[in-house]
Amino acid sequence: MSMSDPIADMLTRIRNAQKAKFNSVDIPGSKLKTELSRVLKDEGFIRNYKFIKDVKQGVLRVYLKYGQGKADVIFGIKRVSKPSRRLYVKAKDIKPVLNGMGVAILSTSKGVMTDKRARSENLGGEILCNVW
Repeated sequence: MSMSDPIADMLTRIRNAQKAKFNSVDIPGSKLKTELSRVLKDEGFIRNYKFIKDVKQGVLRVYLKYGQGKADVIFGIKRVSKPSRRLYVKAKDIKPVLNGMGVAILSTSKGVMTDKRARSENLGGEILCNVW
């Protein structure tokens, strides 16, 4: 059975694993998911990630991060651009998430990056998700 939105599946797996207080979660791997994990790690939302090669497409293992007393670091994670409705923005039209408290992750012509970096490099692209 093919999956219609693998990015939404990844975000849902991370959201559910964090609610269940797991240390890590395994996700079917891809280059885009690895880049998305890199941005999440750089922004401090996850501890680390590792791509494990196997016979098929590989597995992306994401190590979740918690605060004091197992408090969630990711309060919300939402898919913005969907297969049914893609959302592309120009650099000047990128709006901050929760007045700068959150991060929008974009897929641009120069790779996957945050909204702040895309604005500074004057790049537009597809908004993949918002994380806060």
